[in-house]
Amino acid sequence: MRRRHWLGCCAALGSGFLTGLQGCAGFAAADEGLRNPCRAQAVADVADSDLVQASFEGVDGAALWDVHAHLLGTGDSGSGCSVHASTRQWWQPIEVLRRRMILNAACVADGAESVDRAYVERLAALTRAFPDGARWLLFAFEHAYDDDGRRRDDWTTFHVPNEYAASIARAHRQCFEWVASIHPYRDDAIERLDAAIAAGARAVKWLPSAMNIDLRSPRNNAFYDRLAAAALPLIVHCGEEHAAPGARRAEFGNPLHARTALERGVRVIIAHAASLGRANDIDKPSAPNVSAFDLFARLMDETPWREVLLGDVSALFQVNRSTHAWRTVLRRQDWHARLLHGSDYPLPGVLPLTSPARLVAEGLLEASAVEPLRRIRDVNPLLFDFVLKRQLRDGSAKLSPLVFDTRRHFNSGSATVAAASRQEPAA
Repeated sequence: MRRRHWLGCCAALGSGFLTGLQGCAGFAAADEGLRNPCRAQAVADVADSDLVQASFEGVDGAALWDVHAHLLGTGDSGSGCSVHASTRQWWQPIEVLRRRMILNAACVADGAESVDRAYVERLAALTRAFPDGARWLLFAFEHAYDDDGRRRDDWTTFHVPNEYAASIARAHRQCFEWVASIHPYRDDAIERLDAAIAAGARAVKWLPSAMNIDLRSPRNNAFYDRLAAAALPLIVHCGEEHAAPGARRAEFGNPLHARTALERGVRVIIAHAASLGRANDIDKPSAPNVSAFDLFARLMDETPWREVLLGDVSALFQVNRSTHAWRTVLRRQDWHARLLHGSDYPLPGVLPLTSPARLVAEGLLEASAVEPLRRIRDVNPLLFDFVLKRQLRDGSAKLSPLVFDTRRHFNSGSATVAAASRQEPAA
């Protein structure tokens, strides 16, 4: 009973992003605990382990780009970052708890002299456990805008300016690239997109439900056409979203809505493989809502999108995702050239969200890997996320090295990208 209650709480925690935390508190010792211990031991103590070394076999470190990493801050360094006021209002305890858990996941003290600087310094330090050439794509995050193109700070959970993301990538060229975020309803959206392209953005990120973006709207067409012409991918969150509720337009997270961008030649990367929640099956209007992941699977199998539709596997193996999604992604080897590794940092540092023991119970992980993985996570959640994905098995099925050969998807030029997507690197 104790274990069932804990897993149920963790599922609630994941789906509501920490809203179930208080109910889980008494059961933390049964599995993963609640707080990242942020151990200070040398990374080499875990990086040289047999489990880690085996996980890097067959993976080209210079091609290993983590395509889903969050850049966060409070603006205390002049970055222009901001977080919603509710995260410091005691009468909104869930929002306060959300902020504290995210800071703990990133090993940033709540009273740090500069949250902005401490966050970047910690993330940069974690990347040193990886081979030379590995990179992390840091996300900017645009404000929400209403249907009339007016900025809505009250709908914006957090904001990370493009200029800040670009500056951090420039300052840490050895480990970071950056991803722009531009709301298409802005009057200057195309101008800002051109500026981001000139500044070296590797993609554009949208979170439609939080930012109030209807992927099907004709007002996006000029933006789509510019993305397609520049061969710049659009990373779009589909499925449910709770970490950044923002505008709360859940209906905009439907994976099938991405067809509009795909039809205009945009390369679309669906974040998390739409692995959380349900959505309206617009192909069958009389049908009830279905798994968003199943709609993602339908898109992946539609012939017209074979060279323009991809998915990232960040957060996919958290406890709030279904075993159906886990097993499907491991087994669908034909998808693997179009699936991209991403960590969703800092979430690997939120301990209850990922349970190696649960994966063992599902037959997807060797029991002998549980304690080594936990020791790795205590020191380096980025390395933990990578090693965990490399160790997962469903029988003989596992994630191909292609899933971690991600740099090729961000080369400039659509012909180059399409050709690279058809090539299989040596294992």
